[in-house]
Amino acid sequence: MGTGGRRTSGKPAWSTWPTKRLLDLRICDLGLTLEGTPVASAIEALRKELGLAGVRYMPSVWLGEEWYTPPDRPGIAVPFYLAHPRLMKLERRLMFEVEGGTRQSCMKLLRHEAGHAIQFAFRLHLRREWQRLFGRSSTPYPDAYKPKSYSRDYVLHLDNYYAQAHPDEDFAETFAVWLRPGSRWQTRYAGWPALRKLEYVDRLMKEIGRQAPTVRSRSADQRLSSIKQTLGEHYDARRRRYGLDNADVYDRDLRKLFETSTPNDTRDRASSWLRKHRRVLISVVGEWTEQFPYTVNDIINVMIARASEMKLRVPEGRPAAELEREVAVMLAVQTMSHLQRGGRWVTL
Repeated sequence: MGTGGRRTSGKPAWSTWPTKRLLDLRICDLGLTLEGTPVASAIEALRKELGLAGVRYMPSVWLGEEWYTPPDRPGIAVPFYLAHPRLMKLERRLMFEVEGGTRQSCMKLLRHEAGHAIQFAFRLHLRREWQRLFGRSSTPYPDAYKPKSYSRDYVLHLDNYYAQAHPDEDFAETFAVWLRPGSRWQTRYAGWPALRKLEYVDRLMKEIGRQAPTVRSRSADQRLSSIKQTLGEHYDARRRRYGLDNADVYDRDLRKLFETSTPNDTRDRASSWLRKHRRVLISVVGEWTEQFPYTVNDIINVMIARASEMKLRVPEGRPAAELEREVAVMLAVQTMSHLQRGGRWVTL
């Protein structure tokens, strides 16, 4: 561990540092491990789920910069911020959400990534039936995708109809639904074309469940100890990538639609209102602008964070339908403005 991360009373010294100082710390000097963390417990739960499902293979898991499964080194990279509460707080402050930050969301992502790891470890995408059902894994990933919300050709697991993004994602999502205990996929997807994919995964896992993988993980894909980048550099790059480095561009419009909180204010929080109406707004604005769900969802996440920071409240007496329409118009304008600024929408 570098000098910046020496521990005090069992806790890393940086856990009490102010944000400005913390951002100057190199990632390799964080001294993080999975041991004893909530995500380690989730990984053990994944191991048990695989065992109960008859799958012997357990992908290796390590801390990385983001959720990722390298095709040539099957295994699961878990974002480093999940290894410490202080880093999760930093992630939320700078990225407005913590992907995998709850037990439920962490398990959903682990099951999804396990599907990727098993696909790559056993080279399942080379099988003709796999290709017939899911498509070709070699298909280039799109920069963005426009899913069909009404389609029953795909399972529903992660948000924004992620199974429709790419054949690899389709398989990973199908595997995750198949694996989840108590999912009752046979009845949940009865009558859906997606049921054929689930039945195929079920047959496939019975075939290879006790086998050793064809491709073995040789080493982790860039251990944290080799990343010399500072946390500040890491987040600057990510915020530019997602267009979050100018989040305050939404403040003026938010203040027009919502009102500043007053002492003992009992009105609904604007951030809660936006979360409650998220799904409807995504649908309406997506139809108006012909943009993808991830596009609108990313902007709503930023607006929720800004509304929370500014302590905005829903105006009393404003008809719900009227406010929803005005927010949708504002969101549509901001969506197109973000696109013109070169913001990136979808991470696949």
